Amino acid sequence: MDRSSGILLHISSLPSPYGIGTLGKAAYEFADFLHAAGQKYWQLLPLGPTSYGDSPYQSFSTFAGNPYFIDLDLLAEDGLLDREELAAINWGTEPRYVDYGKIYESRFAVLRKAFEKGYPRDREAVDTFRKENRWLPNYALYMAVKRRFDMKCWLDWPDEAIRLRKPEAVARYARELQEDVDFFSYLQFLFYKQWIALREYIHSLGIRIIGDLPIYVAMDSADLWAEPEFFQLGEDHVPTEVSGVPPDYFTADGQLWGNPLYDYDAMKKDGFGWWIRRVEGATRLFDVIRIDHFRGLESYWAVPYGDKTARNGRWKKGPGMDLVGVLTSWFHGIDFIAEDLGFLTPEVHKLLADSGLPGMKVLEFAFDSREPSSYLPHTYERNCVCYVGTHDNETVMQWRSKADPADITYARKYLGLNAEEGFHWGVIRGGMSSVADTFVTQMQDYLGLGAEGRMNFPGSAAGNWQWRLLPGEAPMSLAKKIRQYTRLYGRL
Repeated sequence: MDRSSGILLHISSLPSPYGIGTLGKAAYEFADFLHAAGQKYWQLLPLGPTSYGDSPYQSFSTFAGNPYFIDLDLLAEDGLLDREELAAINWGTEPRYVDYGKIYESRFAVLRKAFEKGYPRDREAVDTFRKENRWLPNYALYMAVKRRFDMKCWLDWPDEAIRLRKPEAVARYARELQEDVDFFSYLQFLFYKQWIALREYIHSLGIRIIGDLPIYVAMDSADLWAEPEFFQLGEDHVPTEVSGVPPDYFTADGQLWGNPLYDYDAMKKDGFGWWIRRVEGATRLFDVIRIDHFRGLESYWAVPYGDKTARNGRWKKGPGMDLVGVLTSWFHGIDFIAEDLGFLTPEVHKLLADSGLPGMKVLEFAFDSREPSSYLPHTYERNCVCYVGTHDNETVMQWRSKADPADITYARKYLGLNAEEGFHWGVIRGGMSSVADTFVTQMQDYLGLGAEGRMNFPGSAAGNWQWRLLPGEAPMSLAKKIRQYTRLYGRL
């Protein structure tokens, strides 16, 4: 990755009149903003359909796109929706935050109307789309059966035959739920149609897209249901252990993520074909793939299924370079970033070095006044990506208000922060001026927002993924200022 910079802003955070960001007008306008600001990268979170908790890291499919992101105005322009009907729907009353309850209540009813008008017209194109995306039939059937069983996870489906994917049950439900299967297939057709058009526009501006690949898939997912042979499952496909991270300074009980764990022995026997297909799907979305929780590929924390905390977990060996080497050699024209944050051992450092991938440096972690930190810019090598903070961290202004005063004093001295420039701009300058090949910061930090701009609180099940950019909050005057910093530090 050449010396460059980018901005992290998820699709959900874009402004729109329909309660959540989409692949429509505001996305094109933000691409124009990035171009005017001299940025090479637009970084996004995972784009999959979200489930309970609204986390993009817990998706019904590692391949599918989020139907919430389908732009309704573009569907209206295509004759599939009525604008007056859309204006009459309550999508939420606070433009700063997504009201997922309102979105869930209304979005699929609206998209159903688009399906009823558009599917007969587009049936042939959808059939071609199905053939080109081998994951789609399983995903569409999974969602149709979920709807039949009140959206319950497949583990709780009352019909054991379809829960365990008995061939006769799969065929029967596919017949009985054909309309819903077509509906969920059509939503993916619409999502990818809009996404491809947006991506082509972004590329035309010389901008590349960084996207996240969560290390795990969700328990409630078509991925686990469709290919259970690649996961650590016991009798009746019930997991034996699930994912998490061990207790640490911040969380006495650790974090119980609850994702199913991979059977890496079975995957290796298959030549890691499951991972190759998964990353191939991600390349349809992104130009650079950030591998989430990279350290879990060296060793991972396995928690007994049914435990309420992550305390009783244990470390188990991951696939290491056996998998990483397959991915980096198989895919050309795609860059990877290793999210190497968390508890790092010498073995993890060696895996990162052997992979040759750039790791991550987070400035908010750098200024511990009690001990030296490897996140201080003077310790960087070029092959890394520097962030002020990620979606899991406080905004830089919130960090200033909550961090140990001695740490803030250290940051002020180290970075030469001053009131005239502004605290957040000074920290951004510190990252921009580093030797890191790539620098990325959240849009919230360019805006100087405090706690109101935080995207995610790890370990908290509520109040996440809601923040949105307000209309007019990214003016060209701001793009011009960002461009000045970008040019000054050779990232233009």
